[in-house]
Amino acid sequence: MSHRAHIVMPAGVRDLLRPSGGNAYDVRVCAGLAGRGWSVHEHEVDGAWPDPGAADLSLLAGALESVPDGDVVLIDGLVGSAAPKVLAAHADRLRLALLVHMPLGHAREEQALEAAHVVVVTSEWTKRWLLEAYRLDSGRVHVAVPGADPVPVTPGSPDGRRLLAVGPVSRGKGHDLLMAALQRCLDLDWRLDCVGSLDVDPGTAQRLVAWAERSGGRVRMPGPLAGPRLEAAYAAADLLVHPSRAETYGMVLSEALARGLPVVASDVGGTREALGMADGVVAPALLVPSSDVEGLTSALRSWLTDGAERRRLRRDALVRRTDLPSWDDTVVAVHAALRSAALVGATT
Repeated sequence: MSHRAHIVMPAGVRDLLRPSGGNAYDVRVCAGLAGRGWSVHEHEVDGAWPDPGAADLSLLAGALESVPDGDVVLIDGLVGSAAPKVLAAHADRLRLALLVHMPLGHAREEQALEAAHVVVVTSEWTKRWLLEAYRLDSGRVHVAVPGADPVPVTPGSPDGRRLLAVGPVSRGKGHDLLMAALQRCLDLDWRLDCVGSLDVDPGTAQRLVAWAERSGGRVRMPGPLAGPRLEAAYAAADLLVHPSRAETYGMVLSEALARGLPVVASDVGGTREALGMADGVVAPALLVPSSDVEGLTSALRSWLTDGAERRRLRRDALVRRTDLPSWDDTVVAVHAALRSAALVGATT
């Protein structure tokens, strides 16, 4: 059995100007597998993935053609789900694992999943979604939730007024909802740091930038941050606000909770898993229905005006901080999935 692992990812996964949870996950898995004895070979494939009409499938085909027979290949779903025929062409000679960060819900994805020997997903919610949507053997689907690094606790301020949003400024991440909700809270004292790329959804970003310029300094939009500058943004915050319209897990939630930072978030997808609510445990968060401006407004007003609520949420965040999965846990699960791909592929 080969101990070589080829990781196929979208180009630019280490670009600090284009941070994403999927990119961070891929990079951490590459490093972790190397630490567990795999000879890791990275293949970054350029293109506007997952749109097959805007991506050059020959680049993916060339990457797979360069892989020796019998080797294990982990393919990021943004790339692989757009090219089922390319995967199928190599399924007999390679051991294919498809990593699904976010289900796309189209026929190409189903065909790509059928071509893979195993599927890796980042939450139990995603596994359930795929099993309900497609004809998959549940034994082929392996869950490897994102990890969180141990980091210092964010001290917080008594009034809780320092709000933080982290993620590409876009309708998908709910920035339009956040703007509408905070417009209804102008009678309260708050400040918002809106950290994230302005290039993913230019229309939404332009509206947010104009709003920030009219806010008199209440709203700051520094663009994407990484390293010490991102750490400083977390350290200066009291609350993470994440009204996303779709999440398979929500790495930003676990990154906040690793710092003991409470959350206001949309109750979508795998959010409850990241918050530690999968078994019904009370969460360090105020959850609101997706796209519900009234609910988001109510949650923010509750946080900003109720000191007892803030103290409770901070206590619960510190509890959740102690039992977050680690990146070692993530890599162990991916390692097991790739070993399974090697064994399954060898018998097919």
